[in-house]
Amino acid sequence: MPSGPLMIIGGAEDKLRGRGILREFVRASGGPDARIAVIPTASSLGDEVVEVYDAVFRTLGAAEVVPVRPESRDEAGDPELVDRVADATGIFMTGGNQLKLSAVICGTPVGDAIVQAHRRGVVVAGTSAGASIQSSHMVAFGGPGATPKQRMTQVAAGLGLLGSAVVDQHFEQRNRYGRLLMIVAQSPQLLGIGVDEDTAAVVTEEEGRQVMRVLGKGAVTVLDPSRIVTNAYEAKRSSALLASGVVMHVLPAGAVFDLDDRSLVPREPAVDAEDAAELAAAQLDMRRMARDIAAADASPATLRRRLARTRQQNAHHQDGDSR
Repeated sequence: MPSGPLMIIGGAEDKLRGRGILREFVRASGGPDARIAVIPTASSLGDEVVEVYDAVFRTLGAAEVVPVRPESRDEAGDPELVDRVADATGIFMTGGNQLKLSAVICGTPVGDAIVQAHRRGVVVAGTSAGASIQSSHMVAFGGPGATPKQRMTQVAAGLGLLGSAVVDQHFEQRNRYGRLLMIVAQSPQLLGIGVDEDTAAVVTEEEGRQVMRVLGKGAVTVLDPSRIVTNAYEAKRSSALLASGVVMHVLPAGAVFDLDDRSLVPREPAVDAEDAAELAAAQLDMRRMARDIAAADASPATLRRRLARTRQQNAHHQDGDSR
């Protein structure tokens, strides 16, 4: 069985109007049969954060929403919380402090239950901090800026649901290009993925490959450092880094990206319905002309004139009918 979908949300997802991203999460979780476990450990808010998502998910048709909120590694071993994760058809991790989320759940029974649920096909989603923790590596903290600088951010281990990658969120809104560039310059084996607000990178397994689709109002920025030239190994504290040869992909809604090949998946060409109808009519006329040539031994020029007169007469009748 392929692993379940991952929904990596850049934060500030729409909860009031169209709610397209959260609506897709509920659908993928089973719709009216969805049992959703909300993990708000990263949040500094109290029960309010669970209440918000409970109301949204139930409004979107979910059958059940349960909180899973360990506040320590000991609590993350609670069998009741583990069972709630194990019984869920969808898992949602809220925003907040991603280092706290990682420190509390990674390598614990609750964290292991999330990984196992993903492997058996359950959809796992997370916004902001809950997005970052899904990758093998995550940004612990760091400042904004477009220029990568030595030590401008720090990396911690994530859940590893998305391997060989590092995810950052609120990407365009908080100008986090520099810190993601710094990470991939120091670890060129990682793919850098920056997700804008109210945007989701939806990762699915298709024919043994990982494919990412973009959903929402913003874009997902992918930094591929496979052929990077960098001085990260020798740059001094806080100095700007050399990062040459990084391939950047900016993927808006509807874009599809092959994470294994690190390449854009071409879109199927869209056919305009009016153009298709016109082409079909022209092909029918050509078939009729060929048939008339074969049946009446008339010249093509004669048949074209006859066809033109027929069209004019039909157009005249249609104009008369419309009056």
